[in-house]
Amino acid sequence: MLKKERQAYILQQINIHNKVLSSDLGTQLDVSEDTVRRDLQELAEEGKLIKVHGGALSKSFHFTLESNTIYSQPEKKSIAYKAIELIRDGMMVVLSGGTTIREMVKALPPDLNATFITVSVPIALELLEHPSSEVIFFGNKLSKNAQISVGAEVVQRLGEIKADLCFLGTNSIDATYGITDLEWEIIEVKKALIKCANKTISLAISEKLNTIQRLQVCKPEEIDILITELAPQDPLLSAYRQQGMQVL
Repeated sequence: MLKKERQAYILQQINIHNKVLSSDLGTQLDVSEDTVRRDLQELAEEGKLIKVHGGALSKSFHFTLESNTIYSQPEKKSIAYKAIELIRDGMMVVLSGGTTIREMVKALPPDLNATFITVSVPIALELLEHPSSEVIFFGNKLSKNAQISVGAEVVQRLGEIKADLCFLGTNSIDATYGITDLEWEIIEVKKALIKCANKTISLAISEKLNTIQRLQVCKPEEIDILITELAPQDPLLSAYRQQGMQVL
């Protein structure tokens, strides 16, 4: 595979999953980790990603004071508009992080009167702009990569509430393995978000369907609703419907 092809694949994977590991890319591309690291360094120098220890992050996922281009933004906006139809006045809603959740927050009706609890710094900042809803940020140690609070204190505090809905930004989802991710501390927080809500809603662009990462966040039966930009009747979603998920 030529360098341009390798780097195009790397950018595709990082845009879909927000973070990639050098070791995984080496296996997928059948090249050495040194080759992957050189590719990541070159792409970082070109401003196309953020290189971190052991891999790289998507620039659009990583919040900065400057606006970044959002990967698949039209698809994420479509998901956001479907998602906000589930939120009613008086609800308590917990939110993870991610660009799709951010698009949802931006699309909230100005007169919506709900309480939002989040562990994500970027999502909390977006919610501060909403005129009618209350925002509660659960803070503790921050994951610099995901920009969310992690640790036992956050997990404990989430265990003390009972929310109506949990909206989960999704890294990878598969009809057999459920939602999967890469980092243990983040997964523990996502598990706590799921456990504290009556319903769990997974938000995922279709490119994330049928993909699997190293660690399981939840089983398919723990997901109540799956929202993508696709029509609910799309054949790609049939396996998820068979698992009992409502598909929007």
